[in-house]
Amino acid sequence: MVVVSGIGPGLGVKLAVEAAREGAAGVVAAARSAEKLEDAEARIRKVAPKCAVLKCVTDITDRKQCEALAAQAVQRFGRIDALVNSAFQHGAMDHASSADLDVWAEPMGTNLYGTLKLTQSVLPQMKKQGGGAIVMINTMAARKVPPLGEAGYAASKGALAVMAKYLAKELGPHKIRVNTVHMGWMWGAPVQGYVKWQAQQSGVPEEKLVAQIAANIPLGFVPTDDDCAKAALFLVSDYARVVTGATLDVNGGEYMP
Repeated sequence: MVVVSGIGPGLGVKLAVEAAREGAAGVVAAARSAEKLEDAEARIRKVAPKCAVLKCVTDITDRKQCEALAAQAVQRFGRIDALVNSAFQHGAMDHASSADLDVWAEPMGTNLYGTLKLTQSVLPQMKKQGGGAIVMINTMAARKVPPLGEAGYAASKGALAVMAKYLAKELGPHKIRVNTVHMGWMWGAPVQGYVKWQAQQSGVPEEKLVAQIAANIPLGFVPTDDDCAKAALFLVSDYARVVTGATLDVNGGEYMP
């Protein structure tokens, strides 16, 4: 059974759908919007009609809501095998040298503290059952400084990456694995919307903008969010049963540490 936070039009819903497609007995889908959860369930039903779906309207910045999600998951499925922390708040497009630091509270509150609140909420059950797997959805912006100005977002995600290593060390004795996936450009609704907006602002055709992005990716194309979701799910699968504290870059080769 897999819990996926941050169900939305991009990676979040693809994580839930691909988990179901790969044979998850159940998916707990979490988002702030009930409408997004209805859409996720409909998509899951198309690819895996037998997969049980539990929809939980959840704001991960609220500890009580996180604990309620964990309790509902245990009541429905009896266990929590995996947690994919995909919920995030981007915040302002800013630069560290000039940012209004007060506005950093929102991405920090969601991406770092909110993620930890949800993670802490599932840990009692994972410990009780003798293990589990957690993956943090992170960003290439925390490893490669982009020209766009994402300092606050990147700082929150950088902190999340450090926290994941601490968790991996602390939870290893309980057979709970914690890993991080740093996503790059992903062709899906959010990036498609950005490209459309950028084309309108600059007058440059969308096809040319996509080609400019792909030119920096060794594989020569912008990875789809479907394929990126599969990479993240690998880390919560049994194929990665001895992998913990690791960082996986999923970006077509654009960033190579």
